[in-house]
Amino acid sequence: MKNVLLVFVGGGLGSSLRYWIGTYLNSYKHGIPYGTFAANIIGSLIIGIVLGLTLKQNVLSSNIVMFIAVGFCGGFTTFSTFAYENHLFLRDGNFLLFAGYTLLTFIIGFAAVFFGMWLVKFF
Repeated sequence: MKNVLLVFVGGGLGSSLRYWIGTYLNSYKHGIPYGTFAANIIGSLIIGIVLGLTLKQNVLSSNIVMFIAVGFCGGFTTFSTFAYENHLFLRDGNFLLFAGYTLLTFIIGFAAVFFGMWLVKFF
């Protein structure tokens, strides 16, 4: 039950922050929804750091990992919004934005996870 509570609180914080970022950065009229992109990349970096610290020396407790990696990052990042935004690009015939947004999100997202895990080598 403690894990459920940790995920619930972390997810609520992550979702609230994602909403705030999306409100200020997303602009569907002008191309890439920067808020969703930023949330997914920042979340990827955070999970890379958290899991890198956990794998390195088991520095973080399982409660912190549950709160941040599963809860916060799970609520903060959003595949469903990313998928919907890509649907809008395709529906509107914005194939270049679709391709660019999809490729950049995947490439930079993966790079952020790897960078986060690499970064913890210096802690």
